[in-house]
Amino acid sequence: MQKTLFALSLGFGLAIMATAANSQTTSCGDRDKVVTSLAEKYGETRQGIGLGRNNGVMEIYASDETGTWTILVTLPTGQACLIAAGESFENLSETLKDAGEDA
Repeated sequence: MQKTLFALSLGFGLAIMATAANSQTTSCGDRDKVVTSLAEKYGETRQGIGLGRNNGVMEIYASDETGTWTILVTLPTGQACLIAAGESFENLSETLKDAGEDA
């Protein structure tokens, strides 16, 4: 009985998580317009950049004054999508330790 109850609880929990993940929407638009909006509304400027899958360009925008940040991915088509956003951004510059050093 406990195994059945556990299995039902686990299945129910996974169903809720899947529904929540599928209900999240991603905002996309013309890259120039999105970048202008980030600058005007939030004072965010580009802080980092990298190349992702399918030649998508990942950029991190952040504001030193407000601490807000946004992760933007631009596809080769010029379509840009907001992937994540938040607060309390800190710009770090860390170096890797040698393999023999303590962390």
